Amino acid sequence: MPAPAPSPAVLAELTSAGALRAAINMSNFLLVTGKAATGDPEGVSPDVAAEIARRLGVPLKLVPFPNPGALADAAETGAWDIGNIGAEPQRARIISFTAAYCEIQATYLVPAGSPIKTIADVDCPGVRISVTGRSAYGLWLENNIKQATLARTDTIDSSFEKFRDQKLEALAGLKPRLIDDVTKLPGARILDGRFSAVQQAVGTPRKNTAAAPWLAAVIEELKESGHIARLIAKHQVEGLSVAPPA
Repeated sequence: MPAPAPSPAVLAELTSAGALRAAINMSNFLLVTGKAATGDPEGVSPDVAAEIARRLGVPLKLVPFPNPGALADAAETGAWDIGNIGAEPQRARIISFTAAYCEIQATYLVPAGSPIKTIADVDCPGVRISVTGRSAYGLWLENNIKQATLARTDTIDSSFEKFRDQKLEALAGLKPRLIDDVTKLPGARILDGRFSAVQQAVGTPRKNTAAAPWLAAVIEELKESGHIARLIAKHQVEGLSVAPPA
């Protein structure tokens, strides 16, 4: 079903700066796959923001953040109008999210000779999981891991390095990245299945009560019309899938 045209209230909430300011998580290598000559990020996430700006009839201003935690922290500062970020309960306290527009599988990598065979085996006493702190899958683990210990780091690269150098029992990550990491560690394995699917969504500060339902309707139309699938194909991203209808 086509999304409605933006109302005056929606325009007031999302375009008060004369443009749509879209916060982009630069650490998501699947959704941000390059940079333009201007230095602006390119990829599925910036293109989704561009389509929203087009529907609003205003210019797009991309606001890059180094990681999702920093992006979420700025939700109440007035730095951005929409934020493209993984939807997690901790973030939903200050951000109103659409349903996901795409999903990314998250699973574990274990070292050579590990007795861990399944995802269920990871959450056991004595298991240390290296994970990027404040990532969407890291927040999921904080909410759901009961017996294992989380060893948090600031970046995806440092998470891999901690796992390797400190000989931890498991590395949590997005499956496309783990496919690359496993080639660097002879005998290492990626566990079958997933512990979570990171829900990539569009958020807006909770004060934007008119904009939130409008954005939700736009995202559903973009999924249903094939627009998201075309963006994934355009940027040749492996490991992303279109999220199911809300």
